[in-house]
Amino acid sequence: MKKSIFICLFFLALSIHVNAQDTTTFKNETIEFIKLTGAGAAFENAISQIGVMVSDDKKADYTKEATATLGGLYEKLADLYMQEFTKEDIQELTAFYNTKLGKKLAEKQLGLTQKAMMVGQSWGMDLQAIAQKYN
Repeated sequence: MKKSIFICLFFLALSIHVNAQDTTTFKNETIEFIKLTGAGAAFENAISQIGVMVSDDKKADYTKEATATLGGLYEKLADLYMQEFTKEDIQELTAFYNTKLGKKLAEKQLGLTQKAMMVGQSWGMDLQAIAQKYN
């Protein structure tokens, strides 16, 4: 009886360990995917832009500390993506972003997003003008 319980506990522990490894692999693949999308360049750009406020004599320390926060940011973003996409989805997306077209999309994504936000803001102002006509 004790031997049966021990065997069951062993397989349960093994299952938990394998699942944890699979989750770690999935998270690492997801972080790699996020970086491929151009997010890494956007984050580095944000660090540089905000760093403009930092005096030159402290810029290196600021950059080092700010860059150290990226690991936690990637972890949190990976958790979000892992709730929406399966491991297989992430692998397919990663494969796409490693293609010529995927690399082009990643390169242009930030600029397109910024331009799209401006288009959206302009549209919102147009909508406000229309709504004001009906007040």
